[in-house]
Amino acid sequence: MVFSSLLFLFWFMPLFFAVYYITPKRAKNAVLFAGSIVFYGWGEPKYLILILVSVLFNYLAGLLINALYGRTALRRAVFSLSVAFNTGVLFFFKYINFFIININRLAGTSITQADVTLPLGISFYTFQIMSYIIDLYRERVAVERSFLRLGTYIVMFPQLIAGPIVVYSEVNEGLLGRRIIPGDAEEGLKLFVVGLASKVMIANNVGRLWNEIGEIGFSNISTALAWLGAIAFTLQIYFDFNGYSLMAVGLGRMLGFCFPRNFNYPYISGSVTEFWRRWHITLSSWFRDYLYIPLGGNRRGRLRTYVNLFIVWFVTGFWHGADWNFILWGIYFFILILLERIFLLRFLEKHGIFSHVYTMLAVIVSWVIFAVTDLKELGVYLGRMFLPRTGSDALYYLGNYGFIILLGCVLSTPAAKGLYGRVKDGLCGTVISAVLFFLCVAYLADASFNPFLYFRF
Repeated sequence: MVFSSLLFLFWFMPLFFAVYYITPKRAKNAVLFAGSIVFYGWGEPKYLILILVSVLFNYLAGLLINALYGRTALRRAVFSLSVAFNTGVLFFFKYINFFIININRLAGTSITQADVTLPLGISFYTFQIMSYIIDLYRERVAVERSFLRLGTYIVMFPQLIAGPIVVYSEVNEGLLGRRIIPGDAEEGLKLFVVGLASKVMIANNVGRLWNEIGEIGFSNISTALAWLGAIAFTLQIYFDFNGYSLMAVGLGRMLGFCFPRNFNYPYISGSVTEFWRRWHITLSSWFRDYLYIPLGGNRRGRLRTYVNLFIVWFVTGFWHGADWNFILWGIYFFILILLERIFLLRFLEKHGIFSHVYTMLAVIVSWVIFAVTDLKELGVYLGRMFLPRTGSDALYYLGNYGFIILLGCVLSTPAAKGLYGRVKDGLCGTVISAVLFFLCVAYLADASFNPFLYFRF
């Protein structure tokens, strides 16, 4: 489904943009809305009605919240109903079977699991919908009276299925009217190609190593190969998700929107705290603005701050997936960030080299926790990493994957920005972009290994 959506995008884009660019300004939202519906319907037809119902429900809820200004109790009731609807839909499709499975284990019951699959992009578009409703209730944005404009915001295809999470206040002016500047469109297309190449040529290739280790079996690998595999997944998830985010930002610019940056070279961080300022920036900002600060942030004393941090990181982990390893992953980051707040950050700021080594080790371990959903297998893998086991298997895989790992390490630093800045302009940049694009299309047409890691969230 994900693979077919990506291939569909290649022939869909030229036709869509040809129509979009010649359409008068007043009708561009209609073209974008219709095109986004076609795109989502191609990849997830059975849940198309769900996203349309969500748009309609929140559109009506927004009108009611606005109309009930001054009638506090009723206004709060409508707001609460909207939040309950959005979180309830997300809970049902994403978490209902997780709770059924664990209730059955604990209580010895045999409740039948729900026959549902996770709708594509539901975690992302639910957060976008809620940003509009919450900001409207807080009176930080004006009500959107046009169903078409609100629908366009929610279903806009570039960032619909995997982010970045674009809050309504960042694009509401563009929904009212936007200019398509040729230079921006060209830059957007080049960003799209860079993102596509990051995903297809780096993430896919380095990800094969992690996939092969899974086929070997975690109990059969050496400590060296366990670390090599963990590094491979660390690079895969960055180039996979950052690649898609760049594609979305590039497409957004081609449409006349300026989507927020989602990554800022997180692997150069000197602390876990800094890492989360650079990784999935829009998600971190969403949880800060719509959960951490409303809970009280750090304004109600040290103990309450720690409780708030725990809640945020528990929810962050659980948002990523309905499995215990994701909860463990969130708690793992809570512990590290708590330790940094209490004392460790001051030490790290004084010891630059150590701080970067510590951060990367912590992040690499975190991605192992993230990747392995079976807790027993997770224990085996972490055991292989930290309880030395000899073997020469790592040399074979280093020979096969050493170059792509080294390339990924270099391109995950600001050196990539400098390289892009030198070649992106002029004829040279156009030629390189065209070559990269056709290489990616050829690779996708021939490849059987093409996972999009964040599509399942």
